[in-house]
Amino acid sequence: MKEAEALLAHLKPQLGREIHVGPWLKIAQERIDLFAEVTGDRQWIHTDPLRAAKESPYGGTIAHGFLTLSLLPTLTESNHPDFFQKNYPGMRMRVNYGTNRVRFPAPVLSGSQIRARTVLLAAEAVGDAVQIIYAITVEIEGGSKPACVAEFVARVYP
Repeated sequence: MKEAEALLAHLKPQLGREIHVGPWLKIAQERIDLFAEVTGDRQWIHTDPLRAAKESPYGGTIAHGFLTLSLLPTLTESNHPDFFQKNYPGMRMRVNYGTNRVRFPAPVLSGSQIRARTVLLAAEAVGDAVQIIYAITVEIEGGSKPACVAEFVARVYP
């Protein structure tokens, strides 16, 4: 398909390069509490600031790892209205295909700020789609370890 070939040509010079650094996002306790409510994961280390201050090795509540993971579209700004045409010219639809690897090396304390750095790892034609693999590292402002390291897989269709 011409559209897929054109997209692969567009992506090829970016392979192995950092293609995006997102803005900082503050992880407030309210966001953590809402995520706990939606997922049913109300473990005290996430939702009880008083107990977490006394008993947690982190000195306070922390975000769920899956909350951090769920924020990848926001952190990478891939849900921004201009993102699609800029990054996938000639394509009409993108589908979240999944992740290859996900790790949570460091906790995100309530009140911390995080942001994502994205590297384009691979792009190939798969049927009538283009499959793209990104390495995404979510860093914590002032932290020495990342909050999340993930390989995200998307498929884009003409």
